[in-house]
Amino acid sequence: MTLANPVIDKAVAYITHGDRLLVFSHVGMPEAGIQVPAGTIEPGELPEDAVLREAWEETGLATLCVRSFLGVPELDVTPFGRDEIYRRHYFHLELTGAASESWIHFEQDPSDGGPPVEFELFWAPLDNVPELAADVGSTLDQFTGEAR
Repeated sequence: MTLANPVIDKAVAYITHGDRLLVFSHVGMPEAGIQVPAGTIEPGELPEDAVLREAWEETGLATLCVRSFLGVPELDVTPFGRDEIYRRHYFHLELTGAASESWIHFEQDPSDGGPPVEFELFWAPLDNVPELAADVGSTLDQFTGEAR
């Protein structure tokens, strides 16, 4: 008898400011690729709350608002080395305050319990977003049509 891989709920944030999408890379870990803020939804936490929490933890941006919910596709992440299914709750968030062109931010409470993780954040034009790691850009086409 084969047990099914566990389903893990994740929140994913496409954060915009004007016609730009916020992306980041892990400083000192280029193999992680270009990403957008995302993380695990905690037990009892609403996806809308989780996406704002994750976005703040990974970017330091406090003036974000949820603009829309984009869907909940599932992804088998076995090819990425995890025997799990990610149920990703995608949201469009908008930065309502000022934005630097790029900055460094340290996530203080990484999910693996390790030391703070250094991210280099920057804005990519919506019409020229770099390839996003771990298939997190799978709903980007739907999103960019909505955001323009």
